[in-house]
Amino acid sequence: MIGFSRATGRGLLAGVSLAALCGAASAQTSYQCKRMGGEFAFGLEAKVPTLDQHVTNAGVVRNISMAVFESLMTRGEDMRPILGLAASVDESPDGLTYTFKLREGVTFHNGKVMTSADVLASFDRVQRIGIDKSAFAAADKIDAPDANTVVIRLKEALPTFLETFSIFTTPIVIVPRENADAPPNQLPPVGTGPFQMMENVADSYIKLKRYDGYKPDARFTGTTGFGGNKKVCVDTVNFRMLVEPGARVAALETGEVQGVEDVPTTSQKRLKGDPNIKLMPLENFWLHISYPNMSFPPTDNLKFRQAVQAALDMEEIMEASSDGLYKLGHAFQFQASAYYTDVGKELYNQKNKDKARRLLQEAGYKGEKVILLTNREYAAMYNASVVMQEQMKAVGINAELLTLDWPAALTMSQKQDQGWNYFYTGWTTVTAQGGIQSLRFLADPINVHKPRDNKSDAEFMRYFTEGVRGKTLDERKALFAKAQRRVFDEAMAMPFGILPKVAAVRSNVDGYMPFYIGRAWNISFTN
Repeated sequence: MIGFSRATGRGLLAGVSLAALCGAASAQTSYQCKRMGGEFAFGLEAKVPTLDQHVTNAGVVRNISMAVFESLMTRGEDMRPILGLAASVDESPDGLTYTFKLREGVTFHNGKVMTSADVLASFDRVQRIGIDKSAFAAADKIDAPDANTVVIRLKEALPTFLETFSIFTTPIVIVPRENADAPPNQLPPVGTGPFQMMENVADSYIKLKRYDGYKPDARFTGTTGFGGNKKVCVDTVNFRMLVEPGARVAALETGEVQGVEDVPTTSQKRLKGDPNIKLMPLENFWLHISYPNMSFPPTDNLKFRQAVQAALDMEEIMEASSDGLYKLGHAFQFQASAYYTDVGKELYNQKNKDKARRLLQEAGYKGEKVILLTNREYAAMYNASVVMQEQMKAVGINAELLTLDWPAALTMSQKQDQGWNYFYTGWTTVTAQGGIQSLRFLADPINVHKPRDNKSDAEFMRYFTEGVRGKTLDERKALFAKAQRRVFDEAMAMPFGILPKVAAVRSNVDGYMPFYIGRAWNISFTN
């Protein structure tokens, strides 16, 4: 039973054993609270658009939601799938059936014991209104033979099923059955996580309190990734929305907050000399990226998109985005990934104005307005849009910024296929997890680039779909390379480069480790 009996030879699960799925995979040894109590105030760099994890892929939402909600499986520190609310998972010999046994005695914040009925209702909600339904695309039938068992039967064997199922960019969090009918963005924040909702003041702060009924996962020795053995030492966590970088750093320096998710490069040198502050870098945090709206002119024209692609100087964009702390990178995988490939590199960082002007002429561009949808909360995104605007103007493109707050900009990019041409963001977890799924935002049904009729390029989809089904790692790697090649050829997205993330905490905070969210468990105060 836990078996991964057949999955152990596949992709990210290669060589995974029970030890790796539980305690031996932990990033820490068993954590011991230095002292109990207190409030951990944590400074966020953006406003929180929703707490409905099923309908968003925003990282700022995960910061909070993954302290409140949990999923059957998630990823560990090394990005391998690990168990969460599932006690075990067994794959049938033919690869068509996955049987999940649930951990016993897990309760929701309302005191109700979690059962398979809650899991089925949560799965159904994701399939109805979720932003990412890909984990269930291959499912033929999902049922619950008893209160502690969930069975997923696939239409065909899918070697990467557990990789998709455990992905945490859009985690499949489990909610009480009675809440699963909630409309989008109206989901009550009731989960099984170590913290429960206490207070939510829009655009200001969200305060959580320790859930005394939480049952840590004793199979693990410490925390790892989004899972593991989560011990709650503090009484409350106060997620403060401090979108202005100077204010965020000042709050850390004065002790108004005890941690921040991002320290601007310009402040890091000063803080290095402060004995009250600990800087904590995560070298490969996000792929800095922009993608076009392929339903709205002139970015519905391939030649126009290729002209923009040819014009860009990525070094200028990345320098402005990070004050010099960056790595150039064209790929949709970090370089350490088994899937990393140089395919398409010649179309990255071209800095070729003559080629851009020629392509604009071939596109029939007549000076139409091109709208760059951006925000000021994430300075890297805003600065990238400003530099890109100037580079586009230099080749004769009438580029104009549309600056909204982050929740509004994200919502517009997701919900509207008119009124914008390029959107700016950072791909964090989707890139870090590796594999063919790092391109899933460009694939049906998510399609962040808004292709016509919401159907992504057929050739790209063929490579993506075959890559998901690929039986061997080599086969999947080859198909990933073809898919990446197609993204560059069609100018479906434009990676700028790789940005690190430097978090920081006060020196009296013990146990904090940087990751793709601000983890509030397994930390305590030394005084």
